[in-house]
Amino acid sequence: MNTADNLSSLSTRELMNTALEYKLRDRGDRVSLCSIINAKSGRCSEDCAFCSQSSHYQTEAPVYPLKDTEEVVVAARQARDSGAGHFSLVTSGRGLSGDDLEKVAEMISAIRDRVGIRVCASLGILNQGELAYLREAGLVRYHHNLESSREYFPRVVTSHGFNERIAVVKAAKDAGLEICSGGIIGMGENENDRLSLARSLAELEVDSVPLNILIPLPGTPLAELPPLSVTEALRAIALFRIILPSVPIRLAAGRESVLADFLSTAFLAGADGMMIGGYLTQRGRSADRDMQFIDDIRRLWIS
Repeated sequence: MNTADNLSSLSTRELMNTALEYKLRDRGDRVSLCSIINAKSGRCSEDCAFCSQSSHYQTEAPVYPLKDTEEVVVAARQARDSGAGHFSLVTSGRGLSGDDLEKVAEMISAIRDRVGIRVCASLGILNQGELAYLREAGLVRYHHNLESSREYFPRVVTSHGFNERIAVVKAAKDAGLEICSGGIIGMGENENDRLSLARSLAELEVDSVPLNILIPLPGTPLAELPPLSVTEALRAIALFRIILPSVPIRLAAGRESVLADFLSTAFLAGADGMMIGGYLTQRGRSADRDMQFIDDIRRLWIS
């Protein structure tokens, strides 16, 4: 069961049944919800093929500098009131530059002191000293996706390497932060790549895995890719759960558009978390609708 060959040979039903067994055994009926804010948008120097915020592509993504602290605090309070347990500050770019690191630290402190929600951040490539500085300000968790497998990564990003991603995750761990790291499925990779990514995350002992399903965005190199099939998406979710049995598997971008009527089925395949409220440049479902969905899922799990 623990080898890639064995997992890939299982039918989708077998994978889902095993994944749900692992989910209920190791995590019970827990559901992990988070929300993010696009705190700085556009003009990123990196060439990630899936991202509309890259300066390498002609897209309609919004472009603006770092938001002010009060606007971010209001968004954090809304996230808390909507049921999210974590709130993440996300900025475009390779990393923070100029005075932005200090400004982000001020935001984190303000959220911690005035809102009382666990604060996360996704700020690109930072070093251990910078990450430790943010932890002192109140940061709890750092988000830095590996995006895809080590083998497939060069087909998605060329402006930095997979090892740089690994190094940031390790630096965040060394700084005393929890780690949120996952990737995107549906970028042309195969199931072996998804297994490889899941195993890399398991080796890093991450604390949370956001799983995105590609939304092909106009102007990006992946704009014309056909959508991932529901079956492939469900298999991927189940594989991640089996390989990471005790870690929240959090559905993020693409869950509405790709899974659509099969969204509840994903929670029978091992998923037990969601990002609510939207995904950087893309809107999500309403928080009220997601909370009702979670209530229904919990009843389904224990029935």
